[in-house]
Amino acid sequence: MFSHIMVGSNDIERSKLFYDSLFGKEGMQDDRGRLAYRKNGAVFMVTRPIDGEPACCANGGTVGFNFESPKEVDAWHQRGVEAGGTSIEDPPGFREGGFGKLYLAYLRDPDGNKLCGLHRPAQ
Repeated sequence: MFSHIMVGSNDIERSKLFYDSLFGKEGMQDDRGRLAYRKNGAVFMVTRPIDGEPACCANGGTVGFNFESPKEVDAWHQRGVEAGGTSIEDPPGFREGGFGKLYLAYLRDPDGNKLCGLHRPAQ
């Protein structure tokens, strides 16, 4: 359904350090300074706001990333914390709800954007 997701940043260099570490690879940077990280046909991007106003995080917004196992979610979460992100909500783990059993971990990036690592076990 989605081709890409873009979040704002007030410090692209800080964001590059964070997201390079979080994803375990160097993001591509275009001539406008925007960062792009690609995986399985999807693109996650980081940019300074085009209108020149300060970037701010969405209240209620979350960007979720799929992983193949709880181990991958845990490694993603740990890299994010070590790179300056903030662990939020409950510790990484399984949760049951309206969408079934999910393995989840939540972070805020250095600009306050809410990120989720998610693994859906076979039902």
